[in-house]
Amino acid sequence: MNYLFVVAHPDDESDAAGGTINKLINEGHSVAVAIMVSQAAARKDLSETLSKDEEEAMKILGVEKVYHADFPNIKMNTVPHLELVQFIESCIEDWKADAIVTHHPTDTNNDHVMTSYAAQAASRLFQRRTGFPQLKLFMYMETPSATEWSLDTSAKRFIPNYFVEIDKEGLETKIKALQAYKGVMRPYPHPRSEEAYEGLAAYRGCQAGLKYAEAFEIAFEAH
Repeated sequence: MNYLFVVAHPDDESDAAGGTINKLINEGHSVAVAIMVSQAAARKDLSETLSKDEEEAMKILGVEKVYHADFPNIKMNTVPHLELVQFIESCIEDWKADAIVTHHPTDTNNDHVMTSYAAQAASRLFQRRTGFPQLKLFMYMETPSATEWSLDTSAKRFIPNYFVEIDKEGLETKIKALQAYKGVMRPYPHPRSEEAYEGLAAYRGCQAGLKYAEAFEIAFEAH
């Protein structure tokens, strides 16, 4: 299958699904990443070598195809929704994506929210474009330091219903990819610490009878 991971910022792919991305590639699937905000200019301790950091992280995960947009960091809500959707649609069309994985729409980070809604709209491309292949899968991923901070009790928060076993080696690959991004990893007990990533992977694994896992929420699936 052709998987397209649609993320708001560089490092989101590793943060939320690095182990899964690496596993899918090792299993022979094709994986591309679409990044909505390539520069992440508002980020604290922004790396001066962010593009090179990203390139190294993708190499570690095994990702060869990355799409870049340059929407404004933490200001995606100021961009017309149609522009966000059309960029993702262009990625879907070029990659011939069968599956889309993106942020959960109740993440506390507004760029994640805008990315999620745009990906949802773009996922209907097969219904609007004659002869375009039907989408087989649409999933939300869990982004530490954003997904767990969904404080709106009126919203449907992230409820995982699909777990990918990544094993110890997959977890180490995920952390190595994150370490390629300068300034991203933090000391424990921050959610982006090695201990926190291992704890979350162990917890999600236990939920599904596995050792280490990454969790997702399937929103749409067609067989």
